[in-house]
Amino acid sequence: MHGLEIAHGHAICYSGYRDGQSPRTETYPSYEEIREDLMLLSENWCYLRLYDCSLHAERVLQVIDQEGLDLKVMLGIEMRAELRNPNCPWGAEFSSETLLANQDLNDAEVEKSSALAQRYPESVFSVSVGNEACVDWTDHLVSVERLITQVRQLKQSIKQPITFCDNYVPWTNKLAPLAAELDFISIHTYPVWEYKSIDEALAYTQQNYRSVADLYPDKPVVITEAGWATAANGGGIETWNASEELQSRYCRELLEWTHRERILTFVFEAFDEEWKGSADQQEPEKHWGLFNRDRTPKLFMQGP
Repeated sequence: MHGLEIAHGHAICYSGYRDGQSPRTETYPSYEEIREDLMLLSENWCYLRLYDCSLHAERVLQVIDQEGLDLKVMLGIEMRAELRNPNCPWGAEFSSETLLANQDLNDAEVEKSSALAQRYPESVFSVSVGNEACVDWTDHLVSVERLITQVRQLKQSIKQPITFCDNYVPWTNKLAPLAAELDFISIHTYPVWEYKSIDEALAYTQQNYRSVADLYPDKPVVITEAGWATAANGGGIETWNASEELQSRYCRELLEWTHRERILTFVFEAFDEEWKGSADQQEPEKHWGLFNRDRTPKLFMQGP
């Protein structure tokens, strides 16, 4: 029986890669490093969102289980490109051989998610069949039809609710057939990426949310990514529009609203990650954490 019975609580996106570690090179945080992170996060958060079913995800679930932590996990599936996407600004042209091979890798990832969800039924509260695989600019484009197939396959093997995480825009059009198959809808909203000031930010997030929720009145809608960068190099985010002060204000306003409205919302993200984006140390992709890379808290986490 698939359904959504999730108590409201503080939720955060977690990817524990430290300096010198990266999913690209398959160098993963150790059990002890993940334990350190989760002991820290469990002080304020009760839901974690993961992005794949790699050794990283396995270790997270092991730590929660073996340390007896009161954390619930949205398990993710890393979808690789099955289609070329000429709309991707940084390039998403792949050979036919690569695209075909990626289908097999994606099928294997779905199988891994099923196995982990079955092995840790108390910790895994839901599974997402992908992340930003349908938005116009994605570099790992997957067809809606393929995602529907993956959802139906998962429903035959796991009891947890199933969702899909993507930018709010495709939910208003191309993702309608997928929405019909899901237990709940998961959207991403980033005012700072869309050149909004902090004074406009919360209202814009609320507008993004309503643009989807109003279309699906009988389907729960949660926010699986919303946050604010604390540094930027002008590439997509103006340098003046990224700081700990702005992050702190946005997250405070976001959580006050979503708590009041009982909208489950995953803040993006727990820790800064050095491996992301370009080599430029001011690259905004590296600076979304509520904690620095050395696990010291930024301004928002220093408050009550």
